[in-house]
Amino acid sequence: MEQVSIREATCYEDYAQMSKIHAEGWRKAYVDAIPNDFMEREITDDRWIPFFQETFSTGVNHGLLVYDGDKPVCCACYGPARIEAGPQSGTVCKFQSKEYAGWGEIISFYTLPEQTGKGYGSLLMEEVLHRLKQDGFTKCFLYVLRENEGARRFYERHGFTWNGTYEEIPFPPDTVCIDLRYTRDL
Repeated sequence: MEQVSIREATCYEDYAQMSKIHAEGWRKAYVDAIPNDFMEREITDDRWIPFFQETFSTGVNHGLLVYDGDKPVCCACYGPARIEAGPQSGTVCKFQSKEYAGWGEIISFYTLPEQTGKGYGSLLMEEVLHRLKQDGFTKCFLYVLRENEGARRFYERHGFTWNGTYEEIPFPPDTVCIDLRYTRDL
């Protein structure tokens, strides 16, 4: 590690970096779970830029990037729980979480695949949890794909547990993935 820093995502270049990290994370983590044609068609490096622009500029959500020197290696998006399906839910996920109103949510959390296991994720997770607590949340949750065992172990090491609830995420034409809801107190 060179000089590691955490920066708030505030401009188009930051959003583009986050979107690229998301796309690379998806391509690695979900290769056997999500249909290849969907991945090739939908998971582009710039897919999440409009989402970040909309939600970060309005202050609904926040984004953080971890840099090692001048290279972005890890990112997270967090904010209040998405309690109804809406534009922030994207084209696939339609979350209905009314019972989690008032909770914080870690909406996304990705590390470049070649950078995992170097401590960047743990550093970022502690910062996100700290900021959620500062924002007044006493509990938070996140979703993690059932088949993503590495991510599930990572979240468990950071105090999250599966609370028994999940969301079914359909991927046309006939694949349904299961996102498990992991929760923890702050």
